[in-house]
Amino acid sequence: MKTKIIRVCEAKIMAKGSSVGLSFYAFFANKHDDPDLLMEVAHWWMMEMKLDHFEKAERIKSLVSAM
Repeated sequence: MKTKIIRVCEAKIMAKGSSVGLSFYAFFANKHDDPDLLMEVAHWWMMEMKLDHFEKAERIKSLVSAM
């Protein structure tokens, strides 16, 4: 998942610039075929990191890269 998050962040930054914001849903298909993983990422995003619904992709990439 870490690799996917970094890859998505990099793609969004390249496409829309360094100020682009993402929610944790950006890392999943519209069809939630892995609800357990979705909930794990949502828990990390909201409960552990206390992030807003939308955060800058650069910040997310930095946080995940440091893990």
